[in-house]
Amino acid sequence: MFNSVNNPFNRPIESSTSSDKNKQQNQQNQKEKEKKYLEQEEQDEVRLGGLPILEEDEIASMVRGYIANLKQEYEENEKIIKKLDKYLEKFDIKKFMKKNPNLTSSDFYMVMYNETEGLVK
Repeated sequence: MFNSVNNPFNRPIESSTSSDKNKQQNQQNQKEKEKKYLEQEEQDEVRLGGLPILEEDEIASMVRGYIANLKQEYEENEKIIKKLDKYLEKFDIKKFMKKNPNLTSSDFYMVMYNETEGLVK
């Protein structure tokens, strides 16, 4: 059917349907491999700068220091100081750590800001 004009290099000619089937098969195999890889991948854990996770005693001292800094900043406002004292009095380290597991120091300051923002307004 093909002569040297249509096939000047005498290479075997495949029908377009068979190459399409091979292409689809290769794509399907690739998708299956990607799916298996994604299923095996562990859940991502994001830590800023690879900082170490804080221990209970570290968090407790950091909370006291954070509240002390806020009290110093708002020393002229007695109402805010009372709110901060009440927060520190009711602070439960176990509950805090359960609510915010695996805190790094950067995470700690972000969480504390969110928790005390309402107290200082």
